[in-house]
Amino acid sequence: MIRMKLSSMDKGQEDQWLHVQLWKWDGTGWDECTDHQESFIRGEEEPAVTIPSEPGLYRVDYYTKPLETLFLAAPVDPNDLRVTSLHPAPFKTKEGMLWGYINDAGKTAIEPRFEYAEEFQENGLAIVQRKGHSGLIDSTGREKIKPIYSYIAPFSEGRAVVSDEKGYFLIDEAGKMITSKRYDFLNSLQEERALFYTGLEGGKIVYGYLDRQGKEVIPAMYEDAGDFKEGTAVVKIANGEFALIDLEGRTLHTYKYPYVGSLAEGLLPFQETENGKFGYLHTDGTVAIQPQFTAALPFSNDRAVINTAENYGNAYGLINKEGKRVIPARFYEVQQLGENRVALGTPIYPDQPYRGSRYAIADAVTGQILSDHPLLNVNNYNMGLASVYDAKSTYFIDKSGNKAAQPPVIAGAGSLSFSGNLIRADVDQRTAYYNRMGKQVWKQNSIIPLRPPYSVLEKKYKPNMDYLVYYPVVEGIANVEVSRAVNDRLRNLSLAEGAGSGGGSQEFSYTGDFSVAFFRKNLLVLELNAYKFPFGAAHGMPTRVYEHINLRSGKFYELRDLFKPGSKYVEKLSEIVGKQIATDPQYSYVFPGSYTGISADQPFYVDEQALYLYFAPYDIAPYAAGFPTFRIPYAEIMGLISTEGDFWQSYH
Repeated sequence: MIRMKLSSMDKGQEDQWLHVQLWKWDGTGWDECTDHQESFIRGEEEPAVTIPSEPGLYRVDYYTKPLETLFLAAPVDPNDLRVTSLHPAPFKTKEGMLWGYINDAGKTAIEPRFEYAEEFQENGLAIVQRKGHSGLIDSTGREKIKPIYSYIAPFSEGRAVVSDEKGYFLIDEAGKMITSKRYDFLNSLQEERALFYTGLEGGKIVYGYLDRQGKEVIPAMYEDAGDFKEGTAVVKIANGEFALIDLEGRTLHTYKYPYVGSLAEGLLPFQETENGKFGYLHTDGTVAIQPQFTAALPFSNDRAVINTAENYGNAYGLINKEGKRVIPARFYEVQQLGENRVALGTPIYPDQPYRGSRYAIADAVTGQILSDHPLLNVNNYNMGLASVYDAKSTYFIDKSGNKAAQPPVIAGAGSLSFSGNLIRADVDQRTAYYNRMGKQVWKQNSIIPLRPPYSVLEKKYKPNMDYLVYYPVVEGIANVEVSRAVNDRLRNLSLAEGAGSGGGSQEFSYTGDFSVAFFRKNLLVLELNAYKFPFGAAHGMPTRVYEHINLRSGKFYELRDLFKPGSKYVEKLSEIVGKQIATDPQYSYVFPGSYTGISADQPFYVDEQALYLYFAPYDIAPYAAGFPTFRIPYAEIMGLISTEGDFWQSYH
């Protein structure tokens, strides 16, 4: 490869994005050699382009654009700087995936600096995450509540549930703690009552309710309880005894049955005998619908989903308040979608029903099937529209069950939702925004700039509905053979070639993705993540691999490359990790006796300050612990590191 300076561009300009197209003359016309090259150039840098060293006549077309336009998919009037509404948006950067906010025109309004960002709420606040903790910002991006909490729930009735390492409590919109103490668990306010529970000595859990001021207006004394709805809540007093209480905790009715469910539209699901059939009660305790179902859900819009199959089978239908079947009980799934519509699900593969359903749309009042076009996922209706996807695309359907006139229609599987004046599309694990006319105003970037001439391009591999991989392609490596070898290896490691047979023969679903974990000097660290879910299993298995690549030589480094030849790095690192497990409370989840040291090729990654060693799920800890990771500052092991070695020098 030959590096050519773009001399007509001056130094001293502002930071820009450089877009290049490289063409080669084939004897009859200009045949495009590379689709594009996009890179970030600082004002003081000399822009350049790499061209093949093969003989030929080449043409280079290039132009610059402002930095902000990397994140801008549609033109914006520069005179219109109004922020009519803000929308959370993910950006792939060389610091990993970061979230920011765009406005209705697709222009970046709050720069990407959060690990995650949620929609702005009616009170003008949005929940964001930084360094694994949650906080709140306003529409200017200013922190109203610093990200110091483990969790913040959306505001409800002017209060939000917050948790830290000591427990749950309520805050107001100014971030002030409302409750006088923390609780083991706390629900959001519903009708000025927040359900909480606390553990007593002996392990017993009791439930009570807080009011909007954080006072225990109904003391913790129930074995179980639900949220308030229409001024009442169902609580469990003791085995075989339930009660309906009002907002002050007064008992309105008692029910002596082994199970009574939540009140909805004047009816309560119940079981007359232990492990018996389900029916429905009136609030006064009289039987409204005799027990006859193996499952009975609360009523909604005068209809309820019931099951008649024995032995935990699926034969779902829909009944009205007289107990009459509106939808016969013969479907694998029935979902109430709101606005008098239901989705009727039947297994895609009858002998493997756990692999998912195809859905038809029916009228919840008459039971009439409106559309039997096979849908693979259906969301609830909102203002006459529901987001769905089939084997090809994601789109809206109207109340007839047919494809709506409202665009967009997007290839892939996902969902559409209204976000202020825009439509948010989360399809094939990527986010984009469209206006109401269906024009795309923003999409997630697929190029991660590093520094000229390097960037990482995202490629997609999706041979069937159950197999989706995004894999990296490193651009800018000068040597063609080295570049090909690096990218072939990354594609193979990502399982993005020759995998995913499709149809009924594939016995699992698989998703894969990547991010830039670290980049400095000539070292690029890519994190490859994947999740394989065998159909019918209790859960899938995640994998995580870090690849350390020298962008000049194309070498992939291993752990041993960081250390001096012959050094006893395995023993030293094993000792350090063992000490952390023994003394640091954060590793209390490690199985006793499971840790016996690290291996010579222990999974690892590096950054500017430390070495990190990690273990796969189940290696030394429960599945829920994820990937136990141990940070080892270089200062602790500097005597073992080969500071003159190729690995260390690649990023120092």
